[in-house]
Amino acid sequence: MVPSMLQTLRIKNLAIVDNIRVEFRGGLNAITGETGAGKSILMGALALLLGERAGKEIIRAGEEQCGVEGTFVLKDPSHADAILQALGLPPCEDGRVIIRRIISQSGSARILVNDSPATLQALKRLGAVLVDLHGPHDHQSLLDREFQLAVLDSFGRLEKLRADYASAYSEWRALESRKSDLQRSDAGDVAAEVELLEYQAREIRDANLSENDESELQREHSIIANAKRIGELAGAARSALTEDDASAFNGVAAANRCLTELSQILPEAAEWKTEAESIASRIQDLSDSICRATSNAECDPARLQIVEDRLALIHKLKRKHGGSIKAVLERLVEIEMKLQSLRERDRILKEIDEKIRQAMSSLQSAGDKLSKSRQAAASSMASAITNELKDLGFPHGVFDVSLSAREPGPSGLDDIEFGFAPNRGEPMRPLRAIASSGEISRVMLAIKTVLAEHDRIPVLVFDEIDANVGGEMGIAIGKKLAALAERRQVLCITHLPQVAVYGQTHWVVTKEIKGGRTLSRINMIEGESRVEEIARMLGGRSLTSVALRHAQEMLARIGNE
Repeated sequence: MVPSMLQTLRIKNLAIVDNIRVEFRGGLNAITGETGAGKSILMGALALLLGERAGKEIIRAGEEQCGVEGTFVLKDPSHADAILQALGLPPCEDGRVIIRRIISQSGSARILVNDSPATLQALKRLGAVLVDLHGPHDHQSLLDREFQLAVLDSFGRLEKLRADYASAYSEWRALESRKSDLQRSDAGDVAAEVELLEYQAREIRDANLSENDESELQREHSIIANAKRIGELAGAARSALTEDDASAFNGVAAANRCLTELSQILPEAAEWKTEAESIASRIQDLSDSICRATSNAECDPARLQIVEDRLALIHKLKRKHGGSIKAVLERLVEIEMKLQSLRERDRILKEIDEKIRQAMSSLQSAGDKLSKSRQAAASSMASAITNELKDLGFPHGVFDVSLSAREPGPSGLDDIEFGFAPNRGEPMRPLRAIASSGEISRVMLAIKTVLAEHDRIPVLVFDEIDANVGGEMGIAIGKKLAALAERRQVLCITHLPQVAVYGQTHWVVTKEIKGGRTLSRINMIEGESRVEEIARMLGGRSLTSVALRHAQEMLARIGNE
C-alpha cells in the first residue's frame, strides 16, 4: 500500500513559476538549489494549501490568476474523514484529499477541497492534520509558552482533556462577563437607567402602534387633503360613464336598441346584443363603485389634524427607535426585557454567582485532570527529547520540562518552561535564554522527531532546519531526518550537502531565462546529475575534480550506512 504522503504538487503562475508539477516520493525528499532559484516558492505554495492568507501580488506578472493544487494520499483516511465530515466537505475517495487554491487579479479567490468549495478556516483546520510545516524562522515559536504547552499536550495526547478544559473555561468566562456587565453601574446609575427605559416603554405603548398604521394613515391623509379634487374627478368620471346625455352608458344603450332590431334580420347580431348588455352593466357597476369609494371624501380639517399628529408621532418614534414601526415594536420588547433584568438585578446576580461557583468547580476539576496528565507526560517527553538530542551534537545535553501552577487561563492551570543544559556541568537554563539559533533549531528537530511518534500528521516539511550549523552537525541532522522519514514523508529544503545526501529522493530547483522572462524549474536528479549538484553545494559554481570526488564519496558512504 502507498504510504501516507503528499503525492502531487502543481503550481501555476505563482511568482516566477509558470507551470510545474512535482510527483513527490515517500521517505526523505531533499530539495536544493541556488539562492533565488525558487525553493521558497515551493514552501509558499504548500502554505497556501494549508490556509495561509495571500493577495494578488503573488500572481506571476502578466497573468490573470495563479493556482496551487495538492493531492494527498492517506493510508488511513479516518482522521481526515472525521475532519472533512465536521466541515461539511466530501470524504476522501480512495484515500485521497485534493486541495485547490486559486487567486485572481480581481481579488476573488476560490478554495476547493475534493471539488467542493471550502473556507480559509476550514482549510487551516484540515491542513493541520495533513502537514507540519517548519519554516526558517519557526524555531522562534519554540520560545512561546503557549506553543510549549501545545507541544506537551500533543506528546501526551491530551487533546480531549484540553478540549474539556477549554469548554469549562469558556463557560466560566461568559458568566464572569455577564456579571461584570450587571455590576458596571452603581445603584444610582441603575435607577436612572430604569427611569429612562420606563419612559421609553410608556411612550411606545401609549402610541398603541400596529405595523399597518402608517400606510393606512398616509392613505387617509391623502384622501382628506385632496377631497375637493377627488370629488371633482369622481363626478366628471361618473358623468362621462352614466349621467350625461352623451354618457358611455347612453351610447351603449342606443347601440343595444339597434342591435335588437338587427338581430331579427341577422341572427348572429344576438351575440353582439348580449355583449352590449354586458358592457352597459359593467359601465353602471364602475360608476357605482366610484360613487361608493369617493362619497366619504370630504375636507374635514379636524380629522386632518388628528391624522397629521398621529403620523408625526410615528415619525418621531421611528427616528428614535428604528426605521420602521416593526423596529419600534421590537425595541419595546428589548426595553421590557432590559427593565426586567435591571429590576431583578440583585436576584440575577445571586443566581450568576451560584453558576460561577459551579462553573469554577467544573473548571478546577477539568484543570486538575489536565495538569496531572501534563505532569505525567512532562518527564517522559523531556527524557525522549534528551535522547534525541544526543544524536544532534549534544551527547551530554539535558532537556527539561518544568510546570508550575497559575491562575486559570485559556490553556489551563499550568505555566510551562522548556529548559536546556547543552553541556555537562552547565546549569539548566530556560530555552529562551539560549542565544544560538543553531542550537534552538536542533532542539526543534528533536521535538519534531519525538512528536512524530505520537501524532498522526503524515507529512513533515522543513525549510532550512539546518540553518546556522556547520557541516559536521549537518551530518547529524541528515541522519535524524532520514530516521524520521522512516515513519513519515519528509520534505526538506537544505543548503548543506551533508543533509542533501541523505535524501532518498533529491530535487533541484533551478531558474532559467526564456523569452525574456525568468522561470523556476524543479527536477528530480540521480546518478551523475546528483553528484554534480552535491559538488556544487560543496564548492560553488566551479565543479572541480576534488569536489566531484568528495561528492561521490559522500553519496557512497550514505549508501553503505
